[in-house]
Amino acid sequence: MCPKPFAPIRDTGSVTDTISATARLHDPNVRGFASDNYSGVHPEVLAALAAANGGHQVAYGEDVYTQRLQELMQQQFGEGTVAYPVFNGTGANVLSLQSLLPRWGAVICAKTAHINVDENGAPERIGGMKLLAVPTPDGKLTPELIDLEAWGWGDEHRAQPLAVSITQTTELGTLYTPEEVRAIADHVHARGMHLHMDGARIANAAAALDMPLRSFTRDAGVDILSFGGTKNGIMFGECVVVLNPAAATGLEYLRKMNMQLASKMRFVSAQLVALLEDGLWLRSATHANAMAARLTAAVSTIDGVQLTQPTTANAVFAILPPEAADRVREQFRFYDWDQATGEVRWMCTFDTTEADVDAFAEAIRREVRRS
Repeated sequence: MCPKPFAPIRDTGSVTDTISATARLHDPNVRGFASDNYSGVHPEVLAALAAANGGHQVAYGEDVYTQRLQELMQQQFGEGTVAYPVFNGTGANVLSLQSLLPRWGAVICAKTAHINVDENGAPERIGGMKLLAVPTPDGKLTPELIDLEAWGWGDEHRAQPLAVSITQTTELGTLYTPEEVRAIADHVHARGMHLHMDGARIANAAAALDMPLRSFTRDAGVDILSFGGTKNGIMFGECVVVLNPAAATGLEYLRKMNMQLASKMRFVSAQLVALLEDGLWLRSATHANAMAARLTAAVSTIDGVQLTQPTTANAVFAILPPEAADRVREQFRFYDWDQATGEVRWMCTFDTTEADVDAFAEAIRREVRRS
């Protein structure tokens, strides 16, 4: 894949000329490294939303934008793919897993998985499923780790492990190769289970692997995918992508039952179309990854900063003195990952610039030297 040259986005006012000075409540020049959810909406996505506005379109997904989204998803993942736009990533994950499981089903996942740590019990409370979380050294499951919980079939006292969920890229910023996904899929399918992929940052994974989306999803044996957009420049919305129709059932009903069916679905779909139509998804993710690599290179020369995970996509994990981290946070916001060890996480996104990275790295260098 050869993405087009990507120019980092700065708000020059052209998109918001009609907004009065008193209406804007934030400084658009402020940057942080806490989350790729902090960034705004890519101007091309805003333009797509404006273009989708006006006139009437049939509600609940019978609009031309949702139909175009089906075509684009089939271009990426192959004939027979079906896309279900939803409001958010938690909704996409819960719906995906519900469609794979009976009421007595359980899901094996990494202990660090978003569904286990950051979704406030939604899979259990809303989805009605049991999560079987496995400790991992790097956020990645393997067939051997899966087997720690893949047992007890036929035991009425145990929730039945019938699905596995992996995250691409993982919550620790690590990456599954197509071969690793295939090994998991074959292992899971041989045991009568299905495979879900949480692809909140799937664009960053494709950019890092320099491979088509299909190569490490459908072609590698993934049954159903949560396709992320919010972390890659859209305002709101994700998409459940069914790659194996034989594995997933009832999504038409589950989406409504779980309050994830948008009446004006054209505005969710139009954003995803904007990402997919001309490769914006890949250009944005490639840029975010490049900024994370630049940050990694800059901080790797700072005495007192220890990188804790390989930087494969748009996340950087490091340990630095807590007092230095607190002082840097007064200028650039970011989160602790493990307070016990001093590990922090830094995220880059589509509008992170080289100047942002360089200023952040210099602030880290300055404050670590003071420690």
